[in-house]
Amino acid sequence: MTAVWKAAGLTYNRYLAIAARAARRSLKEDKRILAERRGETDLKFSKWQNGKAGEAQNLEKANTAAMAESAS
Repeated sequence: MTAVWKAAGLTYNRYLAIAARAARRSLKEDKRILAERRGETDLKFSKWQNGKAGEAQNLEKANTAAMAESAS
């Protein structure tokens, strides 16, 4: 028997994200705001050269800049 999330074409991580969002939205206003803040993510990355990490950069901003650069 296949799991419902798999039959729907979702990955397990996507299924968990949807379930967490539904749970957060069901909370009362004060608790919901705190829970939504915990659900936000901020990814950073560093390029490594010669065994040393470079400056940490925000992944979303770097991706947006790279997409704009490649489009022009």
